[in-house]
Amino acid sequence: MTYFRRSMSILLFAFSFSLVAQEANYGNQQLFNEFTYREGNVYRSASGKPGPEYWQNSADYNLEVSLDDKNHMVSGKVTIQYTNNSPETLDFIWLYLEQNRFTENSRGTLTTSVLGSRYSGDVEGGLELTNISAKTKTGTSSKHLISDTRMQLFLDKPLAAKGGEVTISMNFKFKVPVEGMDRMGRLDTKMGTIYAMAQWYPRVAVFDDVVGWNTEPYLGAGEFYCEYGDFDVKITAASDQTVVCSGILQNPTEVLTKTQLERFSQAEKSDKTVYIIKPDEVGKPISNLKNKGTLTWHFKMENTRDVAWASSKAFIWDAARMDLGDGKTGLAQSVYPIESDGSKAWSRSTEYTKGSIEYYSKTYFPYPYHNAINVAANVGGMEYPGVSFCSYKSKEAGLWGVTDHEFGHNWFPMIVGSNERRYPWMDEGFNTFINHYSTAAFNKGEYPTDTDKPRGIVKYLTFENREGIDTSPEVAHARNLAYTAYYKPAAGLFMLREYILGTERFDNAFNSYIRNWAYKHPQPNDFFNHMENVAGENLSYFWKGWFYGNGNIDMSVSDVKPHEGNYLITVENNGQIPMPVELQVTYSDNSTENVSLPVEIWQRGNSWTHLLKTKKSVKRVVLDPNKMLADINTLNDTWDKK
Repeated sequence: MTYFRRSMSILLFAFSFSLVAQEANYGNQQLFNEFTYREGNVYRSASGKPGPEYWQNSADYNLEVSLDDKNHMVSGKVTIQYTNNSPETLDFIWLYLEQNRFTENSRGTLTTSVLGSRYSGDVEGGLELTNISAKTKTGTSSKHLISDTRMQLFLDKPLAAKGGEVTISMNFKFKVPVEGMDRMGRLDTKMGTIYAMAQWYPRVAVFDDVVGWNTEPYLGAGEFYCEYGDFDVKITAASDQTVVCSGILQNPTEVLTKTQLERFSQAEKSDKTVYIIKPDEVGKPISNLKNKGTLTWHFKMENTRDVAWASSKAFIWDAARMDLGDGKTGLAQSVYPIESDGSKAWSRSTEYTKGSIEYYSKTYFPYPYHNAINVAANVGGMEYPGVSFCSYKSKEAGLWGVTDHEFGHNWFPMIVGSNERRYPWMDEGFNTFINHYSTAAFNKGEYPTDTDKPRGIVKYLTFENREGIDTSPEVAHARNLAYTAYYKPAAGLFMLREYILGTERFDNAFNSYIRNWAYKHPQPNDFFNHMENVAGENLSYFWKGWFYGNGNIDMSVSDVKPHEGNYLITVENNGQIPMPVELQVTYSDNSTENVSLPVEIWQRGNSWTHLLKTKKSVKRVVLDPNKMLADINTLNDTWDKK
């Protein structure tokens, strides 16, 4: 009896193992495995929040500069109060000298194709520095090394951890480039030159808990990663110049005429655009204080990672009130030349700026600055805290699109301070994603948006020379960068919201991510972890497949057949990225039924058969009926009864 029972147990075990072996196919397990080191620590928690000992350093700036509009020169002094909040001492401080990009021997120039690109030209610039010093409690040091667009400033003694302070100061001077890699520069117009000023002062590089000093050179495609701090900025220019800058003007009565002050007061209360300088006033006494040789414009901005400014005697200037919620208001402004004037062009810029800022402020996170200023320049589109540079040629949908996109950047990366130089998808992709919803909402859908059509990027997804989202912006081919940084990550977020998680779960997680990382420095894993923890979903398969891979989505309905009075529907995963399955079944009486299958059906293999319990006759089955997925082959998504 004991032998019989033991023999039967062995036989039953063998039979059970045989069944499991037939059912299980572990070839798909790698699609669902974790793909990076995503465990938490005291600085960054496993839940995707800043950890209990999270830290970041800070830098406050005092800037005093003068604009010489005859020789196109900027000169001045920067004083930086830098605080080391990290748990380690620092022997030196790294700073960025981004104007050094505009020299013949810069790394950026030498790595730009001879065929030219957006980053070509402008090699007669570069920073001229004097009186460099770093002063601590123990002494002063001027020892430094300049390497391309970076400067290593050595200290007399290591800067103390957890609160050590150093005062860095230097004088600087540079010639304003004409085309500053489509990010800043100068534009000649009928009534004068427009100066769009960015990357214009020596600034501290970020020291963080992930890589230490972030010292990637400024080559061109990669943008910026900055510490937060308070800025005090004084800009001296000829009295016929109008100057706008990030932050709030501190001395309006000293630089504006009585008429302009009155109009400013009116604009602060108006939802309609109000002229500060009218088109027919440009170049006339009402628009400036000509009895003064020069004027100094004083601005302040708190808790920001950067400031930018613009100056010209050619500016038309208008403004309108922004409603930022909770009783807070701000001022949307635009400055532009007469070449850009018109009801289909820049005369609507302030309306666009107001609409964009108000939407994002209400939907995601309150806009933290008082002013939002759109500047018409020879820059296609570039963002800075509170200031955007957009093409002076833009009109209608094009002007709305570039205005909305650049001001959307105030949320990514100005509020959520990600590293643009390493991870452009964390600002460009996120911003392109939220642009879709703001465009759909603006003026009851006045302008079209197609981010809700992920299949629109299938041509790129099947392109032989495509590159992944994780490709460095400096490495990505110029024709691919728009997809790797903008369109593909935006399509991924759209699918995550509208198809995988649903709007409520996604919005809870996404808005929580913004709140928790406002004015901080998140890494990709922080985003992944936080979205999963708040939404309650393991999304490793999606992060790995879409954001860190070059595979594609391709699911199909391969068979539908009767089975014991019901139906068996077989779906297949022909691609490299598993996804949940949404089916729409149409019956012979033209009624429909939706079927949802979880992503876990693909864990054991690439084919799955679902039992549809129904007494009706099935006429048609469509996968992804709302066309939410970037499925590269739509020909196999539909089964029709023949």
